[in-house]
Amino acid sequence: MQKLSLTALARTQLEQARVAGSGRSAKTVWGGHERVLRQTLIALTAGSALAEHENPGEATIQVLSGRVRLDADGHQWEGRQGDLLLVPPTRHSLLSLEDAVILLSVAKLDRP
Repeated sequence: MQKLSLTALARTQLEQARVAGSGRSAKTVWGGHERVLRQTLIALTAGSALAEHENPGEATIQVLSGRVRLDADGHQWEGRQGDLLLVPPTRHSLLSLEDAVILLSVAKLDRP
């Protein structure tokens, strides 16, 4: 059994994002290339974004703090602390409307 404090990890990643030129910081907290499920904690400073990209599998975004906007196919969904966004199976992007930390969970459709 392992236990992680998402609150502590979120605080650390947000501190790192604030000093990074990209305004982003990320850490895989579970899984990886050898697993179907991958969970990544991502911190974004206000105005920073994850540019449009393909969805590698079934994915959700849990907003741990702050506010973000998910854009896909001309639609937009806003999420704030406590919200769970279901990522559509199309190209999409994510914009941080204020300093935010999310937990991205992806179940890859294609295993290596």
